[in-house]
Amino acid sequence: MDNERVIPYIAFESTTSQMERTIKRLWVIILVLIFLLVGSNIAWLIYESQYEYYTTSVTQENADGYNNYIGNDGDINNGKADGNN
Repeated sequence: MDNERVIPYIAFESTTSQMERTIKRLWVIILVLIFLLVGSNIAWLIYESQYEYYTTSVTQENADGYNNYIGNDGDINNGKADGNN
């Protein structure tokens, strides 16, 4: 208890009012960032909605019944299905 100091009330009030201003600024920054995040997501959805996406199906026919294809492992198989070209 020997190290106790008396802080004047005016210093306490000054620090408290400064922290209140800082907290208000932080809340404003948080709200601005939330609005910017929502706005950027809306802008991205508007940008992406201008394109039309559709799927197509492709069929291949070959006289021998074998087609070139890419297997499940990513290997490209050309020619006959048994590996002989």
